[in-house]
Amino acid sequence: MDWLDGNVIVLSAAAQGIGKASAIAFAKEGAQVTATDINGEKFKELDGIKTKVVDVTKKDQVKSMAKDFDYMDVLFNVAVFVHHGSILECEESDWDFTMNVNVRSMYLMIKAFLPKMLPRKSDNIINMASVASSIKGVVNRCVYSMTKAGLTKSVAADFLEQGIRCNCISTGTVDTPSLRQRIQDRPDPEQVLLPLQRSKKLRLCTAEEVAHPCVYLSAYVTGTEAIIDGGWRL
Repeated sequence: MDWLDGNVIVLSAAAQGIGKASAIAFAKEGAQVTATDINGEKFKELDGIKTKVVDVTKKDQVKSMAKDFDYMDVLFNVAVFVHHGSILECEESDWDFTMNVNVRSMYLMIKAFLPKMLPRKSDNIINMASVASSIKGVVNRCVYSMTKAGLTKSVAADFLEQGIRCNCISTGTVDTPSLRQRIQDRPDPEQVLLPLQRSKKLRLCTAEEVAHPCVYLSAYVTGTEAIIDGGWRL
């Protein structure tokens, strides 16, 4: 029998990158996965996995999706936006947009799905975080760093006695389509990419390397910030 046989799992931002790799990893362990994203076109790459187009920053869409589930075992909040710039280069609109994608989406998803978890007293929430947070100050990641990790530990503490676990994954630089796009959008993409490839990490982390610990966090773990950075913080 597969480790997660029959587990009901919902992921956001699962059409590519870490979300996609995690959806596949969960499905391989026997879970009943529902992958959500705003980009329905890319769902065709997720064979055999249930998909649904949902904007997780929209309260009505999240609440509507939650009605489709009587219960669930794992909620993985992957949706994230990475703003480039210091506080002086972060406009109010940048701040609001990043908070909306990175924090409000987690708030809405947990608010909608946690009540379906509480009666079972054994379920798990995983949030996508980053080493760029209280772990390490990173140049040009002002508002992005502000959005990481705190909510995870709060939920873990509040619902520990009710049997709900909440953990997060804190990564360094991960080779995903969104990273490649951000690099290409820079005025000097080669100058951005080369230092990453030549750093002491030797190579970029892959989405699949992040997905495997997500499966592990479905075990007896809570309030944990799993760091996957290849030594980037050192």
